[in-house]
Amino acid sequence: MPEKFAQLLAQDFTDLDAATAAWKRLATTLGRTKTGSGGRVTGPLHEAGWTGVSASYGFDALRATESKLGTGQVNARLISTVLDTLHTRMAAAQRTLRNAVADAEAAGHKVAADGWVEPKTAVDPRHRHDPEYAEIQRRANSGLGEFRARIEQAVTEAETASYRAGEILHQIDPFDLGKQYGADNARKDAALVAEFTGLSEKDIPDGKSPRRSARWWAALDEDVRDFYLAAFPERIGALDGLPAGTRDLANRAVLDMRLNDYDLRENGLGHHDRSSYRALLDLKSRMDATDSGAAHKRMYLLGFSTESDGRAIVAIGNPDTARHTAVLVPGTNSQLENFGGQIDRVNKLQNAAGDRSVGKGRDVSVIAWLGYNAPEYNNSIVTQERALAGAPDLRDFTHGLRAGHEGAPTHLTVLAHSYGSTTAGAADAGGRGLDADDMVVVGSPGLTVGRAEQLHIDPRHLWVGAASNDHISNHASGLTLGPDPKDPGFGAQRMYVDTGGHSGYWDDGSLSLENQGRIIAGKDPRDGGLG
Repeated sequence: MPEKFAQLLAQDFTDLDAATAAWKRLATTLGRTKTGSGGRVTGPLHEAGWTGVSASYGFDALRATESKLGTGQVNARLISTVLDTLHTRMAAAQRTLRNAVADAEAAGHKVAADGWVEPKTAVDPRHRHDPEYAEIQRRANSGLGEFRARIEQAVTEAETASYRAGEILHQIDPFDLGKQYGADNARKDAALVAEFTGLSEKDIPDGKSPRRSARWWAALDEDVRDFYLAAFPERIGALDGLPAGTRDLANRAVLDMRLNDYDLRENGLGHHDRSSYRALLDLKSRMDATDSGAAHKRMYLLGFSTESDGRAIVAIGNPDTARHTAVLVPGTNSQLENFGGQIDRVNKLQNAAGDRSVGKGRDVSVIAWLGYNAPEYNNSIVTQERALAGAPDLRDFTHGLRAGHEGAPTHLTVLAHSYGSTTAGAADAGGRGLDADDMVVVGSPGLTVGRAEQLHIDPRHLWVGAASNDHISNHASGLTLGPDPKDPGFGAQRMYVDTGGHSGYWDDGSLSLENQGRIIAGKDPRDGGLG
């Protein structure tokens, strides 16, 4: 203990502070470089429509480079976290040691250069034959063992922290950037760092309460947030109630890891994985293309999954700051493979709302929410099972939008198409509802309830649009999914549409699209008689 005692007692942490700060700066720089590559290189190339064999190889190389930057960012963040935690624990051990030494000396003991606390002499040694001499000495040195234990504990705690930090730092390779294994290694290293810092994945909320999740995140300091983002992106990206920008960062990191995995196994992918691979590549390309454009057209990846038919949640525009926010719930046969069509629809809806909003679209965010397992063209479309299963997730999502919004409450509209309206109806009927200001359903086969008043939404703000030749609205409603919502007896408001079929509600230049945009912007829809 002699050398360690003296070293800890006089330890100067200036160099450790500087190293921690340097690694933090490197992590920040790598993150900004990755984002900059997407916004200033990959995005513009996608937006310019670069195609062909060269484009394919070029985008693969860019994706690999950006992935490596992301892995480097995670590793640098992990190293800075280890150093920061080491500093905290070493400084605490030093305070404990100095306090123990000061207390021992104040009690009259001498602390030797090797840290040994010497007993003090209470009476003149010449009286050592006095019958009470031993007792007097014992009482005078009653705290001796405690002082020695405190000093030993302080040195041991410092040694343990230093040794464990060294072990972890030895394992983390900051330049372990190979896309085939770097991301996986970084995730394994993150588990070790979490254990060392005491920041456990178990501390992340279970997601059952968006407001609780929002409060948890708001209470964390920036360094802790950065660590959770780096170490557990899947969990952070899935939490309703967290800022959209935070979830986007987390989910894009997970997307990169998933694409890297597919890249590694590309020659051996089965049909499902190959379909998911193509769908995720398309999703990433679409997001990259908006990174260099107008801020209100930027896409935010709020969730995705490749399980079963796949799921995805993408916002155009930041819902945390939007004056008007809309959520589109798609219907039958919606899946990750054709999710690009939902993105096209919400883009049209944002444009339609933007033409009528004060901010001309800059204050509007529209979200494509495929957060449930939409039915296929089979018997699943005639039961409420999928709708009831997806309803709680849709409720959590809309309440999460409320919890994460900045400033005055947003005007929230839920739009739903086909079986998506059944899911939206089930969601608004249950729990505390969707907390929406307006709801628009088009091509609906039923909302799971008998009358509009059984929903949480004010029936005066429940809008139903149905084309005259929509086969789903005309022939599937009033059966197993609930009464026909366009029936006057249901109690909803009719929204005029001028389009045909089951999927024409987003046709360019149509009143069907314009009216949805008007409702998103907080205005009443137009009647067909107004032209």
